[in-house]
Amino acid sequence: MNKDSLRKHISQLKRQLTRQALDELSLAVTDSLERRLADAQTVLAYYSLPDEVCTHHLLDRLVAAGKTVLLPKVTSETGMELRRYTGCCDLREGAFHIMEPVGEPVSDCHIDVALIPGVAFDRQGHRLGRGRGYYDRFLSAVSEKHTEVAGIRIDVKIGVCFPFQLVEDVPHDAHDVLMDEVVFS
Repeated sequence: MNKDSLRKHISQLKRQLTRQALDELSLAVTDSLERRLADAQTVLAYYSLPDEVCTHHLLDRLVAAGKTVLLPKVTSETGMELRRYTGCCDLREGAFHIMEPVGEPVSDCHIDVALIPGVAFDRQGHRLGRGRGYYDRFLSAVSEKHTEVAGIRIDVKIGVCFPFQLVEDVPHDAHDVLMDEVVFS
């Protein structure tokens, strides 16, 4: 299955589930993530869209636990930067109707765990995104220590998805950055 076909397939699967079913699946995933993040001090996360594993409550629990939570903000057609999240009052609607953090960009940071959304993942850590390449470029730049993200280090990259988004094989290219883990329940 090619990337476009896989995106369509996953989209069809999502449409078959009710909002309540997706919320229940999200809760199972975020409960697993919260246990996994117990020792992390700095977490890169995402403020979920309606068709993604819902991270809204998890983010607030992480902040309440005294952790530093960073979220991406799209800054151009090809780039994103990280900003600190301290609560939903920090958010404004940004690119692609995604809620993004306001405030100053964060650099020179050590991220213990990065939670990365995707359309599909496989057990080898391959990730299929929405097709715009923001996370791919960012993770590649961090991995290769490019100057635009100098000083940012990520220890562990966790792909986050619903169980039906874990597939046998995600089409991938040699330059794709692998996830270290995938949490789906």
